[in-house]
Amino acid sequence: MAIARHGTGLRASLGAVASQIHPVFMLPPLAASGFGAVLGGLGAPRLAALHLGVAFCALYTAHVKDGLVDFHHRGEDDDHPLTRRGCHLALAGSTLLFGIGVVALGLRVDAVAATLAIPGWLVAVLHAPHLDTNPFGATLGYPVGIGFALLGGHYVQSRALSTTVLAFAVVFVVVLAGIKVVDDATDYAYDRSVDKRTVAVVVGRRRARVVAGTLMGAGMAAVAALSVTGVVPRGSALATIPFLAVALLARRADAELATMLLVRASYLFFALLVVAVWFRPLSGVSLPDITALGPYTYLATEVLWGTVAVALVVRADAVWAAMRTTAVLYPFAYVWDWYTLSVGVFAIPMRTGVELLGIPLEEHLFMLIVPAMVVGVHETLRGLFDE
Repeated sequence: MAIARHGTGLRASLGAVASQIHPVFMLPPLAASGFGAVLGGLGAPRLAALHLGVAFCALYTAHVKDGLVDFHHRGEDDDHPLTRRGCHLALAGSTLLFGIGVVALGLRVDAVAATLAIPGWLVAVLHAPHLDTNPFGATLGYPVGIGFALLGGHYVQSRALSTTVLAFAVVFVVVLAGIKVVDDATDYAYDRSVDKRTVAVVVGRRRARVVAGTLMGAGMAAVAALSVTGVVPRGSALATIPFLAVALLARRADAELATMLLVRASYLFFALLVVAVWFRPLSGVSLPDITALGPYTYLATEVLWGTVAVALVVRADAVWAAMRTTAVLYPFAYVWDWYTLSVGVFAIPMRTGVELLGIPLEEHLFMLIVPAMVVGVHETLRGLFDE
């Protein structure tokens, strides 16, 4: 039986096999593997290349398996270059190469390196027709595979998993899950007709965009926060700027165009993170030491963030909502704060010393600012997504 559905001979067969190399969706996982290697110091380029090859085989397996299920079993796709037998042979070949690569990782590095490579293949094999039938599997399969590619690429260089690489892996999973939610919306009509429960099918296309935006925004915010605290290189925060710009541009685009924009934005995000890790821009920049304000240090931070909170609730027309929420929460927060201070859970040295009802003045302000900030952010985000 033939391997290619269109044409005969060796050239047609090789073309059909090569057609399952999808650069757009293969590049992020391979880039994640490479980024992990850079993050691990890139002391062993050959091991980095080996891990890239293993990740490639897992990705190829995923694309062939998806085509086999979507065209030959479900009839979802209009066409496919490989015959059913061709799909089975391609799967056997990619799985064999993957297995050889995993064994090589185990021999040249250790069992942990081999183990970290396996989830990528499992996701590839199980995605269709198992994981893609529910919103969690359909959304998280691809991102989780990328997360493991990053961890594995790092481990084969350093033989350890640092807090930094774990933080980046979580960020990648969250951000790419957002992009996957948008991508799945392109097949909304068909998925709904066959009861394929993607996020868009379960909550609707509009709310799916809200979910996607929340995930991507949370990922970018996490990178910025981790950069400030030094968990990841300080320059990593710069990588969020172009991604956020593209994400805002993609808000009003249809699902197909938005996916194209966001996938390419993820390439740029990866590239700038590599630059941040390799060249360490902003590494010499230190945070301002506001303890020079002495006893007014805590109060000054509250003035700053209190101003932000007030601006948010006013802009979102949520002043009454913020006041109501704060009034309900305040008694509980007051008792909690008083108790933790009285038993010595924490101390506040940089304060004015002014106390009211048994706790510092600054703590009273803190209990007003936090719920107001939460309400302001919530209402602002809801306003943005409702536009």
